[in-house]
Order: sequence, then structure tokens, then C-alpha cells
Amino acid sequence: MTPERIARLRGVLDRRQPDLTVVTDFVHKQRNLSAIVRNCDAAGVARMHAVIGDEDYTAFRGTSMGSHSWVEVVRYSCAEDALTKLRSEGYQVVAAHLEDDAVDYRDVDYTVPTALVMGAERRGLSASAANYVDRCITIPMVGMVESFNVSVAAGIILAEAQRQRQIAGLYDSPRLDPATYDKIYFEWGHAAIAQFCRERGLAYPPLNAEGEIDNPSDWYASVRRGDAPRSGANNG
Repeated sequence: MTPERIARLRGVLDRRQPDLTVVTDFVHKQRNLSAIVRNCDAAGVARMHAVIGDEDYTAFRGTSMGSHSWVEVVRYSCAEDALTKLRSEGYQVVAAHLEDDAVDYRDVDYTVPTALVMGAERRGLSASAANYVDRCITIPMVGMVESFNVSVAAGIILAEAQRQRQIAGLYDSPRLDPATYDKIYFEWGHAAIAQFCRERGLAYPPLNAEGEIDNPSDWYASVRRGDAPRSGANNG
């Protein structure tokens, strides 16, 4: 990799927020899902959670691989599984949903671990997801329409989360744990080799200071012999 490429990848990784995420609750339009993934990337979200059916997910994967290169998308078949896991990890669950007790989206503290739930395009938040929501939020509007497009709303809310976190200094130093940082760095810099390793259950080979595989001929030889290290902490 060139020095510029290394600096770019590390600069983005240094600002990734491991405790800010988005959960899409059966958002099924591919263009909306892809736009939300891009919004996540722009705000430094490392991992997004998509509650989505099999057919919609297959179509989404087929049209958004570019976005997937930078944001991990974890797929769930029901909102309960995703939100139960996130709440057990200490996340506050905030949903963009019009309720009587909903608050202005700017009145929420996004500097604490936060999962933002975005409901489906027409139906909105599902009943199963609503059971796990700590607070509903709205974006004030002064026009005739009642709501923003789901991806636009996600972008507006994430921009506020980013603003608060920047003021709090949460983008000033790396926050990913070292193992996760190194794993993502390898996958971003060497996507084809990373896929090769995952398909064969191999550990990612170490990289040198230039971002290239350290002693590549030795590693390739070990792969051919069948004694290359198996996957573990770095990509397991």
C-alpha cells in the first residue's frame, strides 16, 4: 500500500466509534439501506445491524458491496435478537418514532453507548422492536410532509451524534480495541486475501510497517504446504 493509502485507512479507523450503531427494523428498500450504511460510515459507525428478511437481504448484499467494504452489517431475522444483545452490552436504545412522549432528537445524549433504531419505510417501528426502546425521538418539521425519508432521518440524527461526540473528544484518539483495529485494517487493505483466508479458515498473515504482508513468500509457501496458522483472534 502507498503511504497515502495507509494514512487514509488509519485515519478513518482512528475515528471509528465502537459504541455507536444503527439498527434497521425491516427497512427493505435497497437504496435506503445502502444510504444508511453510507451515513454510518460518514459518522464513524463501525458496525450496523439489519433486521431484514432473506430475500431482501440477498438483494441488498448484491447492490451495496461498496458500502459493505467500510461498515460491517450484521443481519438478524427479528428485532428482539438484535436489541436484546445490544441492551445487554449497555447500549441505550433510541428509536426515530413519533410517539406522544417522543423528544427532540437533539435532546438525547449520544456520547454514551447508543443504538439508533430506524423503522420500516411505511410501517415504521415494529411492535417487537418497540418493547426494547428506551426513548423515542423526532426531528422537528415545519412543512406539509410528516416525516423525512428513513435514510435522510438517519443521516440527520447521526450528524447530531457525531457533533456531540466530537465536542466530547471521542474522535480524538483510537477507540477500537487493538485486535479489532488490526482485523479491519487488514480487511480494508487486503480484501481479496482476507476473503481467501476466511474461506479456508486461515489466520490473516502479519503486515509490515508498509502495510504489506510480512515475508509473503514464506506465508504463501506455508499455505501450499497446509501448515499456515489457522484462524483465531485476528479474523475468527
